[in-house]
Amino acid sequence: MEDLKQTYPDSLPYHQGGKIQIATKTPLNSEHDLSLAYSPGVAVPCKEIQNNPDTAYDYTSKHNLVAVISNGTAILGLGDIGALAGKPVMEGKAALFKKFAGIDAFDIEIDEKNPDKFIEIVKAISPTFGGINLEDIKAPDCFYIEQKLKKELNIPIMHDDQHGTAVISAAGIINGAKIANKAIEDLKVVVLGAGGAAIACAKIAKKLGAKEIIMFDSKGAITTHRKDNLNDFKKEFIINQEINTYQEALKGADVVLGLSRGDILCAKDIEAMNPNPMIFVMSNPIPEIEPKIIKEVRPDAIIATGRSDYPNQINNLLGFPYIFKGALKVRAKCINKEMKIAAAYALAELARKEIPKDLKAKLEQIHNHKFVFGKEYLIPSPFDTRLQDFISNAVAQAAIDSGVARVTDARV
Repeated sequence: MEDLKQTYPDSLPYHQGGKIQIATKTPLNSEHDLSLAYSPGVAVPCKEIQNNPDTAYDYTSKHNLVAVISNGTAILGLGDIGALAGKPVMEGKAALFKKFAGIDAFDIEIDEKNPDKFIEIVKAISPTFGGINLEDIKAPDCFYIEQKLKKELNIPIMHDDQHGTAVISAAGIINGAKIANKAIEDLKVVVLGAGGAAIACAKIAKKLGAKEIIMFDSKGAITTHRKDNLNDFKKEFIINQEINTYQEALKGADVVLGLSRGDILCAKDIEAMNPNPMIFVMSNPIPEIEPKIIKEVRPDAIIATGRSDYPNQINNLLGFPYIFKGALKVRAKCINKEMKIAAAYALAELARKEIPKDLKAKLEQIHNHKFVFGKEYLIPSPFDTRLQDFISNAVAQAAIDSGVARVTDARV
């Protein structure tokens, strides 16, 4: 097991003092500036918003402000380490929103594990924000919390651990199928894990057209032969087969989506997968099986991980900034399945497009590998500067087309 403190000795100095800060956008250099920013001039926009709440998007930061909210119950692969210990992750998420999409974000850590109480807290602070990014909340609470908030609030809400991972993995499946010359409808997909991200990935794979999906939770394959009670979210993936091991499930499989825990697969498990298997092992920081082992036993594999030090990172950074950017652009009332599917197809399309020469040279220098569409370049780099417009415009257009946009004449 990798000792991350030894691998990244500069991590603590990097985080010293935190990663984000608040800055003002308007001048505060004179008495008149003060009277506009606060009192008495601030009363003018207050009255406008009182008369027409939608003008809050015009006269406050709401139009470009996202809350990154967690209760710390499922932080990365570290588990339930608490709201405060999860704060560096939430600050990091807020920093990524700003750096990659120009979106302002506040990190909010709520020390509350009761889902209903957590929901009430989020609802109470929701007027501040144009969107809410739920983060690192354990399953099945995350499903309930997101569903309830989406039902009761009219701003974009997304639990990124579920849907961000799902969107990026879907883009990988779309392009992996093209590379392997396979129809998505014919893919046999094995999902390791049954938490928020795993179920969302399985759902979007089904939406893409995959018909055969075998899901494992901590007790084994989810089948009709199980005697224990399954929650409603797992029940969607019950199959009528008797499967006892990963090896049984992976025999003749085309795709494995690893969303469980590190080092649970061995070389023998993947030997009998179909030609050009898509092996997406996304547990962080330790994948389900090391890419080096995959390459030794299956050199034909299309490999993706959740780590930035390997090619084809299933990185939520490719999704959440631009999904929210598109949603905010048209003041969407929610983030729906049409917007997420649009993001997945746009990501896949962007990876297939020719990269401008200067950008390609920059990306190859950053990542130290060639950027030619294929097994080593399946999905775009997070540093691809085309992402912001290309993905956010696709999402905004999907919001307009599906009828959830408040603004339908935005430039997309």
